[in-house]
Amino acid sequence: MKDYLKTYELWKSDPYFDEVSRAELAAVTDEKEIEDRFYKDLEFGTGGLRGVMGFGSNRMNIYTVRRASAGFAAFLREKYGDEACSRGVAVAWDVRNNSFSFAKETALTMAACGVKAYLFDVVSPTPLLSFAVRELGCVGGVVITASHNTREYNGYKAYDDTGCQLLIDDAEAVIARVEATEITSVIPMEMEEAKAKGLLTIIGPMLIDDYIDTVSDFMCPVSPKYRSAVKIVYTPIFGSGNLYVRRALAQAGFSNLSYVKEQEGPNGNFPGLKAPNPENPDAMQMGIEQAISVGAELVLGTDPDSDRIGIAVRRADGSFRLFTGAETGMMILHFLIENAGVSLPSNATVVSTVVTGLMAKDICEKHGIVYKEVLTGFKFIGDIMNQLEADPSKGSFLMGFEESYGYLTGGHARDKDAVSTAVVICCMAAFYRSRGLSLIDVLEWLYKEYGYHEVKVASYTLEGLDGAAKIKAITAGLRQKGTSLMPGIEKLEDFAEGINGLPKSDVLKYYLSDGSWMAVRPSGTEPKIKFYFNINAADKAQADEKFASLKALADELTA
Repeated sequence: MKDYLKTYELWKSDPYFDEVSRAELAAVTDEKEIEDRFYKDLEFGTGGLRGVMGFGSNRMNIYTVRRASAGFAAFLREKYGDEACSRGVAVAWDVRNNSFSFAKETALTMAACGVKAYLFDVVSPTPLLSFAVRELGCVGGVVITASHNTREYNGYKAYDDTGCQLLIDDAEAVIARVEATEITSVIPMEMEEAKAKGLLTIIGPMLIDDYIDTVSDFMCPVSPKYRSAVKIVYTPIFGSGNLYVRRALAQAGFSNLSYVKEQEGPNGNFPGLKAPNPENPDAMQMGIEQAISVGAELVLGTDPDSDRIGIAVRRADGSFRLFTGAETGMMILHFLIENAGVSLPSNATVVSTVVTGLMAKDICEKHGIVYKEVLTGFKFIGDIMNQLEADPSKGSFLMGFEESYGYLTGGHARDKDAVSTAVVICCMAAFYRSRGLSLIDVLEWLYKEYGYHEVKVASYTLEGLDGAAKIKAITAGLRQKGTSLMPGIEKLEDFAEGINGLPKSDVLKYYLSDGSWMAVRPSGTEPKIKFYFNINAADKAQADEKFASLKALADELTA
């Protein structure tokens, strides 16, 4: 642990920090809060830099953003030399409070370091940033977002020259350069100077048009008649997907669309919501209520940076069923296989994560599709995509997805994409509608065909220095108990030792005698420890009973 009092005194007194920031700190009197603000520097995790906004080394603010940008720029200049300066970095931002301010500081710090910046001047989904890096030929990219976190958070996701989030080695190299950067030494360039020197270019609407053209160009296997017949309600949950999803769906022929005006946004306060996350039923509730009112059959909801998407589907009785992330993933996979038919490549490859579930693997095995598992974090899926692109003989990418509502079905990006997935989901709904089936009908058929698998997640928030220590104690205790943790464990995989050639990671996975499994991992982007459950059962009632027992164990371990 760093000497937080020394850092606290620096931030409180150095004139480098503006008066507003120092006044904020002067108003903080609680010792625990001071400790939490300064006991460490924000670190790159599975999703990059992420933290609560405020003044302090362990907070998201213009100073930590500048320092991160200077470190990233130093890494890029060392790796690419003069190419870093000429090819530059794309910078995007979402709807969160301070996002544009942080994006501007990022771009102008890059310029001050001699690295050209391409800056969006409109709210931009995360997948658009990945697309922009690839289209513009940049050496890297940054998007300012905290994805689905609560309103207090913001973040900084860093990308490589393929549009993929930084992998472990590169992230560690950037961290080393950030740590070597004295925070008070970073002075951003003035915007007009950066423009005059050719070190700052504003990204215009043409690239956005290209992105919309790309994501809406999915080979939908049904006529426009069926597409326009699907009645859809969309909620952007105050986020960046609003105009992008609506434009893409309209261009793909889905004209029977209404949106939740009360959640149109953009609004970084996310009023009325605990978290702007389509995984949470309350975030989808207004969309469902509107769908009931207008007689729609499908509800879509995207998170603030529009890389995650959730769906709800009308039942025969008029109520709505929320799909889990794993269920939506299985549905899309099955649809892609049916849609492709005999044209499915012989080496088609699906990539998912070690905590997503079992059914995807079963579907792939039945259809002769290569199934690969990676660690949590879409960057690992993007890495496999890059490997396949470099050597097509190793496989042809069909789809990548995570249980946490993230999917990608095209090669236009290297991150999950809710905009393109919205088009795919609506095509899927139209396709099965043309066959007289609802998405629920198809899901129930999948469960009959492959057995009932239910994927659930339980998250436990443990904040601050004490919380971080408790999370470490929990994982240490689990390793000590091993397979004696509970009856019925047949095998334990500790990913910290390296499993199946994957990078070492703080993940434990317990395989149970009934075919179920439980995995435990600390979050890389939030002060949480997460328990993942893949329940193998005869039906939902039995799955709920098994889950209740496993959840009780998780509650006890984190109490």
